[in-house]
Amino acid sequence: MWTEFREFLLKQNALALAIGVIIGAAIGRVVSSLAADIIMPVISLGIPSGDWRSARLVLSETIGPDGKPAVNAINYGVFVGTILDFVIVAFVVFLIVRQVLKPAAPPPTKECPFCLETIPMPAAKCRACTSVLS
Repeated sequence: MWTEFREFLLKQNALALAIGVIIGAAIGRVVSSLAADIIMPVISLGIPSGDWRSARLVLSETIGPDGKPAVNAINYGVFVGTILDFVIVAFVVFLIVRQVLKPAAPPPTKECPFCLETIPMPAAKCRACTSVLS
């Protein structure tokens, strides 16, 4: 059973996926810190209270049965922070993928002088009109 499990991990790339998830979670924490500790303090200079993650729109306030205040509110500060985290993560992933997965250069081609078909550069004969190329 152990060898079958090991074969599954190696064959299905499950190990690579697990490593990707772990690295993704770590990058998510770094990006959250970047947003919360570096970007948003600058943005919070424009917010009167300054604490942007606790920004909320209070819908109602009541006193609960235990005597403590119960606040019903829309926490838009947390939502804005989450969206900012997502945008930063998506941008970082885009930059990484763009560097890793550069498109391959197209193979060199030339045009047949007789039928104007695009053919590979080393071709000696046109595949469309069968003309011998010089």
